[in-house]
Amino acid sequence: MTVPIKERYFEDYQVGETFEYGEHLVTEEEIVEFAKRYDPQPFHVDPEAARESVFKGLIASGWMTGAVMMRMAVENLISPLSSMGSPGIDELRWPNPVRPGDRLRVRATVLAARRSQTKPDRGVLEILQEGLNQDGEVVMTLRGWGMYRCRTAVP
Repeated sequence: MTVPIKERYFEDYQVGETFEYGEHLVTEEEIVEFAKRYDPQPFHVDPEAARESVFKGLIASGWMTGAVMMRMAVENLISPLSSMGSPGIDELRWPNPVRPGDRLRVRATVLAARRSQTKPDRGVLEILQEGLNQDGEVVMTLRGWGMYRCRTAVP
C-alpha cells in the first residue's frame, strides 16, 4: 500500500518514484508585480520593452517560477510530518521562458535516498523537479536535496 504524501516519512519515498502535480495559471499582473518587487528587469516589468527584447514579449522571472513550483511542492510533495527543510540545491536551470497565460505543473522524481550515518533520525532525498507548461515544455529544472525524519531511528 502506498503511503499518502502528507503521511510519509523518509522510508516511504522510493528511488525512481515520480509525482506529477499542481496547476498554476500565470497572469501578466502576477509577473509584473513579482518582478517590480524582486527582479525589476525590463522584460519582466514593461510589456513594451519586453516586446523589443530578445524574448519578444513579457516573461516571468525565473525566481517567480521557482516560487510557484515551491508552493506546489509544499501542497503536493513535501510531507508536513517529516520534512526538515533542505540543505540546498545542486542545479537550477530555466530552459524556456514562462509567459502570461501559461499553466504550470510539476513533475518530481526521486533520484536518490541516503540515510544519515551520523543522525539516524533522518535521511536525505535527492529530487529532480521539472516545471512544465501546458504544452509539456520544460520551463525550469531543479535538482536538490530534502531532509526527512525517519519513521524509526534505527536503520
